[in-house]
Amino acid sequence: MASESVLAALPHRPPFLFVDEIVEREADRIVTRWHVPHDLPAFQGHFPGDPVLPGVILCEFCFQSAAILYSNPDERSQPGTSTALLTRIEDARFRRVVLPGETVTAELKTRERLSNARYVDAKVSVGKDLCLRISFAVALVERTQASPA
Repeated sequence: MASESVLAALPHRPPFLFVDEIVEREADRIVTRWHVPHDLPAFQGHFPGDPVLPGVILCEFCFQSAAILYSNPDERSQPGTSTALLTRIEDARFRRVVLPGETVTAELKTRERLSNARYVDAKVSVGKDLCLRISFAVALVERTQASPA
């Protein structure tokens, strides 16, 4: 179940919300956590009888964590007025599968800021086991621009 701070920072909602809590947050760094539910709909088809969290959902957990990190990018913005939209996946390395019921922790750091772009390095772990390293970029846009027409 997502915390109030997560819901306030993200436009995402179930069933496409993959962050439960913010563990730490600084200007250019965030640590988030997600308790992977046993009944996640993706497990019905990936893989029946031997479920494994799809890597794309693990990546989305990182992208949503970045959206939280940049939800109020500077003092001039009102909280929750900007959205971080994925623009580039530079590298993703999967090291370990994630199973139903496990808790994943993401640590993201801003590598570079360029205009409204943020370049991010992230790692996801279960306990001390590294599951994913990924580098990606997001563009910060006003939420009205991100809304469907």
